[in-house]
Amino acid sequence: MKLFTTSAVVAIMATAATAEVWKDDYQVLKFGILSGENEKDRLMRNEPLRVYLEETLGVKVEIFTAGNYDGVIQAIAADQIEIARLGSSAYAAAYTATDGGVVPTLTGKALNGDTGYYSIVVTRCDSGIKSLEDAKGKVHAFADPDSTSGYAVPYFNMVTGEGFKPEEFFSTVTFSGSHEAGVTGVVNGTFDTAATYQDNETDGVYQRMEDKGMIEPGLVCKIWQSPEITSGPWTFRKNLPEALIEDVTAAIESFPTADPEGYKLYSSWTADNPNPDDGFVRVDHDRYQWIVDMRAWIKEQRRSGS
Repeated sequence: MKLFTTSAVVAIMATAATAEVWKDDYQVLKFGILSGENEKDRLMRNEPLRVYLEETLGVKVEIFTAGNYDGVIQAIAADQIEIARLGSSAYAAAYTATDGGVVPTLTGKALNGDTGYYSIVVTRCDSGIKSLEDAKGKVHAFADPDSTSGYAVPYFNMVTGEGFKPEEFFSTVTFSGSHEAGVTGVVNGTFDTAATYQDNETDGVYQRMEDKGMIEPGLVCKIWQSPEITSGPWTFRKNLPEALIEDVTAAIESFPTADPEGYKLYSSWTADNPNPDDGFVRVDHDRYQWIVDMRAWIKEQRRSGS
């Protein structure tokens, strides 16, 4: 019995020591965030989490941003950052670019337990466009080639569900560069329609832009919605120490309860949202394999021109 007890103590001490060792090699952790909104707002929303991780982990934590999704994907593929908060399609792109060299650990969940959201297509409410069929021959903007809701899912569903290829159906197909830019382009008349996302009827990109005073309420209307999309994951390089991945994952998990006000800012909480974000759940790669497959299908369609 004494031998077992001693062994158990030694094992615990060894585990604790291993957990601390990674901090010697990674005194600065960088996490990347995608360009779904303007840089000022995304830095502001993620600052409480950055501070919390820095205080909890005892290492310096920095936020990495790029002008487009691919900048973050290439940064994690090139070992320039350790962690990234990716959408499902961006995760699939990183998984493909690294030959499986990334690992997802967490995704967000809503108050009712949902772990998904929706791609939508929007237009100006006064455009006369009430459906995708009405948008035939118009100018359409996708968000970014590595956006799940802003490109991969709507493109896939337009071809396989709606029965048309966007390049042939619309007069012009372009990329706005971000979700906010797409909505802004619709409001300004640059685009007739744009793909973006929403979590529910009161919480999405254009609703948040209304709340922030970026656009006037009532200008933007939804004309199409996808099936539910699995929320994207917090993603780590697989070549990092396992203890680092687990420690950071656990810290992110604890953020909503340890700093409720900071989490509200991070999650764009509003009092009128009936189903706000409510923390995180653990995930693995199997949850996103269908996104990897869908991206491969889209790539093949574009290559073959069919």
